[in-house]
Amino acid sequence: MTEAKKHLGQNFLISPYPVKDIVKASNLNKDDIVLEIGPGKGVLTKKLMEVGVKVISIEKDKDLIPLLQEKFKNEIKNKNLTLIEGDILDIEINDLIKNKYKLVANIPYYITGSILRKFLEEKMKPEQIVLLIQKEVAERIVAKNKKESILSISVKFFGDPYYVRTVSKGSFDPKPKVDSAIINIKNTSKNSNNKIDNEKFFNLIHLGFAHKRKQLLPNLARVFPKDTISSIFSKLEINQKSRAEDLSLDNWINIYNLLY
Repeated sequence: MTEAKKHLGQNFLISPYPVKDIVKASNLNKDDIVLEIGPGKGVLTKKLMEVGVKVISIEKDKDLIPLLQEKFKNEIKNKNLTLIEGDILDIEINDLIKNKYKLVANIPYYITGSILRKFLEEKMKPEQIVLLIQKEVAERIVAKNKKESILSISVKFFGDPYYVRTVSKGSFDPKPKVDSAIINIKNTSKNSNNKIDNEKFFNLIHLGFAHKRKQLLPNLARVFPKDTISSIFSKLEINQKSRAEDLSLDNWINIYNLLY
């Protein structure tokens, strides 16, 4: 039996119920291509195979490759499953996939930010992203407490995130210290054709959140004239005493458009 490796952040999904909900949220059709990160022992992979989609699974743990090759030997032979040993963060997705695809995966907590950044900034983005991630991070992405963050604004800039459901720690082996959640990011190319300079936009976001307990206006006034920022706030009907976490994505886009 292959044991989970702590340094790879492995927590194998063992409950069938979250697996069903992940697949349901993915809204899969038989013509779909699915990219799966870290298939582990193949619980989610098996369910994806049952739907009839073509799956490309990337597994970093070389010790799991023989297990997966044996478990899915027919699917691999029939070319319904492509199994690749490698680190997803080192793989050029545009070299791997030439057609539309969806990203569906139970990922290690510690690379959640890196994976979101990689795929949301890809030239050819997934049509949809369904991930099983740490509950606290999922709540931050959708701003469940109505307070935005750099993470939530960044994800919402590229797509529309939805909190599907909480998954208890008991659904995994070994059991993690915290609960997880399924998050569904749709409409991932909504800002592909805008004229926003991404680097300038996210520099603005980082400037605003640099001292998030402070009011936003003084934060932005460290780089831009205070009178200019104050005037923009008035024009957009933003409270002069607002903090960065109080502003929506649309607020930020409007501020950007008036600054540049």
